Amino acid sequence: TKLAVADLNAAGGVLGTDVALLEGNEGETPQIAKETANRLIGEGANVIVGAASSGSSQEFIGDLFEQEIPQCSGSNTSPAFTDQDNAEFYFRTVPPDEAVAPVIADTVIGDGNANVAVISRADDYGEALAGLVAGALEDQGATVAANVAYNPEADNFAAEVTEVAGASPDAVVLISFDEGGDIVAGLLEEGITADQIYGSDGVFGPTFIAQVDESNPNVIDGMTVIGAAGNEDFNARIAEPTDNNFIYGGQTYDCAILMGLAVEQAGTATDGAAIVEAAIEISGGDGEVCTEVADCLEKIRNGEAVNYDGAAGALELDAVGDPTAASYAIGQFADGALTIVSSQEVDL
Repeated sequence: TKLAVADLNAAGGVLGTDVALLEGNEGETPQIAKETANRLIGEGANVIVGAASSGSSQEFIGDLFEQEIPQCSGSNTSPAFTDQDNAEFYFRTVPPDEAVAPVIADTVIGDGNANVAVISRADDYGEALAGLVAGALEDQGATVAANVAYNPEADNFAAEVTEVAGASPDAVVLISFDEGGDIVAGLLEEGITADQIYGSDGVFGPTFIAQVDESNPNVIDGMTVIGAAGNEDFNARIAEPTDNNFIYGGQTYDCAILMGLAVEQAGTATDGAAIVEAAIEISGGDGEVCTEVADCLEKIRNGEAVNYDGAAGALELDAVGDPTAASYAIGQFADGALTIVSSQEVDL
């Protein structure tokens, strides 16, 4: 988000003025996210980028709807946003979980696994994605050995780990956030090897190693993670400042850029409906493709129609603000670090 604001301002800002970035932490609970969002609105925010988790966004999406303030998230993957009534001022640059589930299944089965266990958070994110992954695995001929949900607020996950390991799976798909480090540590103790474990986007990042065992950087060498990320050039651009933490980077950058371009095209920073309409139009349509922020802004200022293909590639947002194209990265931990080993473009 900071990089996007810097790029917008380097290109002359929006509506003749620099874009100002107001920041807030969504915290550990959705209620904190709601309080933070309302504080930012009170400080004069015209648009909201975030929250990171679907549950947090759900906590304040109604407030934004009532005040007609546009919101874009680069990481909300819950299917619920697609057809809910209060999402008129909401759009996203990452597809709902229906898109990544087949990519996860392709990767797991492509590695020769036929009997797969799934363990997931018992919340909107975890339960939705777990069901989709299980369905995708079965559709492609694999057996789901176990599908176990856990309470992310629990003190430990020993019972769930024992249930998964007891199913003797060829592979385990983990759908979690940082608490998944304790689960992976437990699986390793139960005899599941790192190369049998596949993580979803919630654990896609170099810091996950420390969540498993801070004293052993090689503890999960061989573990594979799958999630949304930017294109190769953008990932290279953010590699150093983010310590190779690519997950949702391109999508979040594109959220902020789309907001800036949309405000410029709409000619207003306060008409939420006009801004969202412009963002959807700029993301696709018949306009001339532009990939550089300065080029896109110049064309819009000259009255030209543009089609922004950004850090996450083509977006082509549909009428409800969901992308119909996506870019996914497959990463693997090796030698104590996370490396992207391949990517997959998905036309939805």
